[in-house]
Amino acid sequence: MKAQRHAAILRLVRGKAIPSQERLRALLEEAGFEVTQATLSRDIHELGLIKHPGPDGAPSYTPAPGETVPTPTLAGFVPSLLLRSDGVGPLLVLRTPTGAASALAAAVDREAWPEVLGTLAGDDTVLVVTRGTAARRRLARRLAGFEPGR
Repeated sequence: MKAQRHAAILRLVRGKAIPSQERLRALLEEAGFEVTQATLSRDIHELGLIKHPGPDGAPSYTPAPGETVPTPTLAGFVPSLLLRSDGVGPLLVLRTPTGAASALAAAVDREAWPEVLGTLAGDDTVLVVTRGTAARRRLARRLAGFEPGR
């Protein structure tokens, strides 16, 4: 859940000017994440967000200048974001909670695995195009290896 929430926070602050924790908390609630002020403060700190003047001069949350926001790993995402997968031919479909598909797709892309040609993310679905049926099966097994209890 934390990885999903962090992904949602990053998506929100990159997409619009958010001037306060209260506004960010309200937007997260609209996206389905109920968080306390203490949890949100901790998330902001962990993500390295600061208030920085925007083009209009009003401060809003952004990553600190010169700092990179730590990128969650696929191993960290799969247990909480991958609900199920299925495929046919070279196509693997990954289902996620609402709003989490782009984070999972980006994590798959960062792995740069040879069997993956590319990904396409919607809101709760990732389409992974692989190099063939055997590659799709290998990828599905690889992703299943990240699931808890494996």
